[in-house]
Amino acid sequence: MNKIYLDNSATTRISEGALEKYIEVSREYYGNPSSLHAMGFEAEKILDGARAEILRSLCTKDASVIFTASGSEANNLAIIGRALSKERYKSGAKIITTEGEHASVDAPLDFLVSLGFKVARIPTKNGKIDLDILKREMTRDVILVTMMMVNNETGALYDIATVSKIMKANSPDAFLHVDATQSYLKLPFTKAKLGADMITVSSHKIEGPKGVGALVVGKEVIKARGLAPIILGGGQEGGMRSGTENVPAVAAFGEAVKIGFESLKERYEKTRVLRDYLIGKFEQEELAEISLTLPEFSAPHILNITLPKIKSETMLHYLSSLGIYVSSGSACSSNGTHSSSALTAYGRSAAEADTSIRISLSYHNTKEEIDALAEGLASGLKKLSRIR
Repeated sequence: MNKIYLDNSATTRISEGALEKYIEVSREYYGNPSSLHAMGFEAEKILDGARAEILRSLCTKDASVIFTASGSEANNLAIIGRALSKERYKSGAKIITTEGEHASVDAPLDFLVSLGFKVARIPTKNGKIDLDILKREMTRDVILVTMMMVNNETGALYDIATVSKIMKANSPDAFLHVDATQSYLKLPFTKAKLGADMITVSSHKIEGPKGVGALVVGKEVIKARGLAPIILGGGQEGGMRSGTENVPAVAAFGEAVKIGFESLKERYEKTRVLRDYLIGKFEQEELAEISLTLPEFSAPHILNITLPKIKSETMLHYLSSLGIYVSSGSACSSNGTHSSSALTAYGRSAAEADTSIRISLSYHNTKEEIDALAEGLASGLKKLSRIR
């Protein structure tokens, strides 16, 4: 049975180039980058090369790259590290985010609320940030604005540049953190155009290995000592993230960034065409009962669909039996530790959210695979509706 993988927002297959780089560095350059000998210097040079690739992909030199074990850790560092960077913030400084964020943003914010921080969540109905409410909340006590660029479940593309302008005009102590795990090397953007002070990126979302991510931190944040480490120890990563770096994974991450950045335009166009082709499939009579979540501005690789009174998990398992792999939401929500609010924030009911499926594309996918998905959904609707 052929595998049709349409869950690329959960993770991607590691590319051959990244895998080869991982193996090469594991075999040949296994020194500790903190060691003061030639093999340590070689390892440190590999880390610096990967940092340079990430900065090049964001068209900036005016930033530092802090390697972490995941995008989730990078989000935690940005949020908790910012909150704990100044003693005065602990008296109840304010953080702004949006409704429907990833668990790795929501959970550290809930933790900070327990410490006395204030959190304002801005509505995102129909995939748009409510700028009027944002302006009202953007007061002088705001120290951080943290939000995703592309919603991982709806595919909504948020207007981060406008958020940045509003923040800088109204909240002089605030920094902007953007969780770019679902947008990085999926669509073109630069650090400057976003107006972001910190950006989270993740390796396994872009055909790199799992277990490595990064927080890109603007020099203005470092200069202001606006970020405190949350993992303490040997002082690696400029003192911002202790622990011996995973050099092979970082090297492979850098290789994935290099390959992805050089082919970004081609990949973007292919996924955009595939998504349009997929949307057209739902005009067929046998799929007419399925409704689509279509933000006005969206990423080219994510489409969320809502089934007619069939649990998303039920359809997911049916499609899986056919060798077609999709998702019932964020992979980080499936462990039962976080109930997704992205769809209800968008405007879907709780019942609709419970019957929704996320299809996330890669440039590797083909129209033939989309055809097979449409056929699988059609047969699933027939079979599962009878069972229902």
